[in-house]
Amino acid sequence: LNEKADRATDLNTMDKTGQRYTEPVLLEMKDISKSFPGVKALDQVSLHLAEAEVLALLGENGAGKSTLIKVLGGAYQADAGEVLIDGKSQGIHTPSEAWDAGISIIYQEFNLIPGLSVRENIYLGRELTKRGFIDEVHERDLTRQLFHRIGLELDPDILCKDLSVAQQQTVEIAKALSFDARIIVMDEPSATLTTREVDVLFKIIHDLKTQGISVIYISHRLNEVHQIADRVLVLRDGSVVGEESVPQVTRDKLIEMMVGRPMDAEFPPHEPRTGKIKLRVEGLCLGDEVQDVSFIARQGEILGFAGLVGAGRTETMRLLFGADRPDSGRILIDEHEVSIRDPREAISRGICLLSEDRKAEGLILGMSSRENFALPTLKRLTKGLFVDQHREAERFEDYKNNLNIKLTDPEAPVLNLSGGNQQKVVLAKWLEANADIVIFDEPTRGIDVGAKYEIYLLIKNLAEEGKCIIIVSSELPELLGLCDRIIVMHEGVIKGEILEPASYSQEDILDMAIS
Repeated sequence: LNEKADRATDLNTMDKTGQRYTEPVLLEMKDISKSFPGVKALDQVSLHLAEAEVLALLGENGAGKSTLIKVLGGAYQADAGEVLIDGKSQGIHTPSEAWDAGISIIYQEFNLIPGLSVRENIYLGRELTKRGFIDEVHERDLTRQLFHRIGLELDPDILCKDLSVAQQQTVEIAKALSFDARIIVMDEPSATLTTREVDVLFKIIHDLKTQGISVIYISHRLNEVHQIADRVLVLRDGSVVGEESVPQVTRDKLIEMMVGRPMDAEFPPHEPRTGKIKLRVEGLCLGDEVQDVSFIARQGEILGFAGLVGAGRTETMRLLFGADRPDSGRILIDEHEVSIRDPREAISRGICLLSEDRKAEGLILGMSSRENFALPTLKRLTKGLFVDQHREAERFEDYKNNLNIKLTDPEAPVLNLSGGNQQKVVLAKWLEANADIVIFDEPTRGIDVGAKYEIYLLIKNLAEEGKCIIIVSSELPELLGLCDRIIVMHEGVIKGEILEPASYSQEDILDMAIS
């Protein structure tokens, strides 16, 4: 019995390959299983986390990562399995019980109230009081101390709506520390950050490690794994398929574990077959955001736009789509000048925009995949006063098969789909609208490596069909690997054009983008 007890508390644990963990284990999730109607999300998943360790949790969309951390955070109840901290079983049934156990989850979509201050958000629901009143002075001092722990200064009284995404993230981290968290889970923390902001985030994580705090880091950016993580755990189809020490695993090996097959290339082969000029933009202006922007885009061409956040790329695309009105400039399609006053007119001209925030601007999350698909073409699918749902379903089924959209029920809310499949639904609706100019703004943000390849393949096929493709991306390897030509912007101005992306490096583009 003593020997058995030692094995439970010693925590020099063996993994499934027989490798011994030399660090004391802080957290163990043992044989966690979770099912939803028709889906087994987790099948006997085990995870361990040492003190002051960063564990990268990887897997394609739908692999079970989110379900696993929601079990850990008390949002879901496991059907089977056990969670242990310091070798002691923890009954975690609610988020508050997770906080009491020293576990904090920072989700990709922050849980902050924009109209409240930093201090108010951190202590919301557990305000510090003095003689029956909120002790704002004490809360303010403690908030400053929390930010000091992560090496940053932030005004405790500034409203969260006035913060950048990176600053909001630091508020979430400070809030986690205010709960005396020993384990912090970060879900896609770098998805919307600039390179400089990612560097700051990594410094914060390093500082947390020095304070003995452990981090579970979920990301689709594989290069970050080697920068920040000590160990990696890979899920596929709700099961653990691999666990490796980061120095001993290659990027190609991680991709193979995630998708279940070797990937010969990250980008599909593409031979440019450019035709006539489809789109011509002359002297487009919008305040300081877009300044005298001029360019052409051809049929069958994949044209990329590079630049740092705030460079004016998204603002330019919104002008092309009629989401914003320019101060001046001309837009010509097939060499005929057009006036695009709103998105409805852009759609009628054959222009579509897959926005960078597909959840807020590309989809109505509470509606079904079929209903979202039909929105731009309702007139064509309407008989009298009613939508022809039978024809609507038939058309969506065609695209579902052609684009390999993975869903079990077209009538279920599109919210339930993975990021890659949501992106395909958005693409399907625009293809049904007969768009000739397809604009992708951050097409693979938050999408796993396997689904990325499918999106790249779709983009390549659209170009080969003669569509004019424009891609805005912060992923420089994506632009270099996919585009026929790249335009680089900085502070609303075009700074240069790359005619042969294969002969350029990421550093070359960055130099141009900050010059």
